[in-house]
Amino acid sequence: MDTDAVLPERPNQAPKPPKSMKEPKASKPSKEPNNNATQKKEKTPNTPAAPIDPNSMFKEGFLKSVYNEKPVKRVITRFPPEPNGFLHIGHSKAIAINFGFARHHGGVCYLRFDDTNPEAEEEKYFVAIQSIIEWLGFKPFKVTYSSDNFDQLYELAESLIKRDGAYVCHCSDTEIKLQKGGETHGPRYACPHRDRPTDESLAEFRAMRAGKYKPREAFLRMKQDLQDGNPQMWDLAAYGRLNVTGTVLSKRKIARLVNEGIVRNWDDPRLFTLIALRRRGIPPGAILSFVNELGVSTALTNIQIVRFEQSVRRYLEQTVPRLMLVLDPIKVIIDDLPEDHYEEVELPFGKDPKMGVHSVPFTKTVYIDRSDFREIDSKDYFRLAPGKSVGLMKVPFPIKATTFEKDDAGLVTVVHATYEKPVEGAAMKKPKTFIHWVADSPKRDSPIKVEVRSLNPLFKSENPDAAEGGFIKDINPNSEEIYPHAMIEIGLNEIRSRAPWPEEEGEKDITNKDAGFETVRFQGMRVAYFAMDKDSTDERPVLNRIVGLKEDSGKTS
Repeated sequence: MDTDAVLPERPNQAPKPPKSMKEPKASKPSKEPNNNATQKKEKTPNTPAAPIDPNSMFKEGFLKSVYNEKPVKRVITRFPPEPNGFLHIGHSKAIAINFGFARHHGGVCYLRFDDTNPEAEEEKYFVAIQSIIEWLGFKPFKVTYSSDNFDQLYELAESLIKRDGAYVCHCSDTEIKLQKGGETHGPRYACPHRDRPTDESLAEFRAMRAGKYKPREAFLRMKQDLQDGNPQMWDLAAYGRLNVTGTVLSKRKIARLVNEGIVRNWDDPRLFTLIALRRRGIPPGAILSFVNELGVSTALTNIQIVRFEQSVRRYLEQTVPRLMLVLDPIKVIIDDLPEDHYEEVELPFGKDPKMGVHSVPFTKTVYIDRSDFREIDSKDYFRLAPGKSVGLMKVPFPIKATTFEKDDAGLVTVVHATYEKPVEGAAMKKPKTFIHWVADSPKRDSPIKVEVRSLNPLFKSENPDAAEGGFIKDINPNSEEIYPHAMIEIGLNEIRSRAPWPEEEGEKDITNKDAGFETVRFQGMRVAYFAMDKDSTDERPVLNRIVGLKEDSGKTS
């Protein structure tokens, strides 16, 4: 992070067929508040019920002490990515700190492309990097390029060497860390190359430019006061790198996954590039909230995927509406209702009244999830089974299963039930549990048929690189499970018309017509959190599972 307070820049550091569909395990539904008031749904801001402070990490801890060490009137920082690939989750920390620190203190941040390797650079990377920064809610003060000043910088570097102000070093990162005191801030000592003759350093520097050394085998270091008490001079790294375990972030490894058809592309939602997380449906505010929760340290930060998903889950719980989604539908015919039975059931979009309400049809034929029915009942089972009653969410009275039909393969295709409306004056029997459902109503275009992609970790272990045979051998065969015949209630139409959910960060000021599919986010009640995928069409929406409702999010809850 660069500031006027002499904070130096941090060094840069067609899919395979998915597994067959699995039945989801349904959990006990949460109780929704009764809201029978009929209202005209007005467009209200889709913002978090409990605002998440995006500046907390600048108000306390390390970054507060950095600023207090040498306060300046105008903070200037820069984010210097190399435009030779797509940014990943690890870069989100650097983006949030550099841009956020400047914004918090009323300053500016430059986007400085470190474009000094033309063989690996492509225009799409420049565009993608700037797009992701803006998606996260930041706007560069100015976009600059290292190559614009390369010759001038090189001449200044040679001049510095000739004046004995810099030298070429061949130390490893670990050795440099120890020279500056290490993790325990112990005694500092000089690099063994520090006292090499200036002519020798000059020759080595010119050899670097000629391509003699690989990256990090040699680099130029300034000679600074080893006795300086300024902590920024003790260890020039203002913050450490963020690394997520259980996946791969290397450009080379991701390229292999793409080239071998293991993933669709660099934005495959199972990857941890920022464009992949965006496509998966993770909101930009959730990423910034995650960085805030981690705080800032000078050490490498290794975070498990489950911790990242816990943070995302907490964010979504406050910010997105709820809909009824049936992954593996089974038809239920309520035999004692008339063929033309039709009524509307009012459902809240969430616990926050500001999200509004909507109505869905309830008819003689509804669809429930296959996991909510058993052919043989048991005492510890509280959902639908022959002779057992269950409540349908927000439907006035429960239903009781009577019989069922099966196809030639032995799969249940239809469940017959009765509507347990009590006779006048009699008390209603309260069901022990409620399940989600969608109704068959052609006049309301219900249900909406969708394809659901249940996304799980791409790798089986926490350290794919350590797997015998390499990271490719660690691929999880269940990383994507397809539900091709899923159904969702018609509330999806309104959710789409009111996107983005939530209106935060880089998605705050976009209009609905400019909102991407991934901004249509919601909780599928009793199932998981979902967002629409860019493969969606008007006729066939495609949904990505963002995270589950529970912490064991490797499987659909």
